[in-house]
Amino acid sequence: MKRTATTFAALCLTATAATAEVAPADVMYEDGAIAASLTGAAGNADQGRKIMTDKSMGNCVSCHAAQAYSDVPFPGEVGPVLDGAGSRWTEAELRGLVVNPKVMFEGTVMPAFYKVDGFTRPGDAYTGKAAPADLPPLLSRPRSRTWLPFS
Repeated sequence: MKRTATTFAALCLTATAATAEVAPADVMYEDGAIAASLTGAAGNADQGRKIMTDKSMGNCVSCHAAQAYSDVPFPGEVGPVLDGAGSRWTEAELRGLVVNPKVMFEGTVMPAFYKVDGFTRPGDAYTGKAAPADLPPLLSRPRSRTWLPFS
């Protein structure tokens, strides 16, 4: 089970970030699934776990529990347990669920991690004003191949 959740993390999070050639508006869905990796690169389980469990990055642990990160305090219970996710969904479906889960599950509260438009814009910190510029996707891959949110 631990390996399944870690593989899920690597698949979804590392495969969903995009290079400049695949913009969020260019992502192609088929029934909510995304057939091909948006980076063309294989996932990295260690980096996926880091993104899933780091509250300043993907922060998946806030809503999902999994044996792979049972050492991380305060896992959430809002989303499904991720153990066995690779058996419940295909690779393409998992990719689609992380990129924009609302394509597959319209009413979900899960955020889209690779979307930049079509939502109510958040304010600029706590100023009460709209964000000053276009927002980047929650997760992306800078050219250095080091994964950072908001990069």
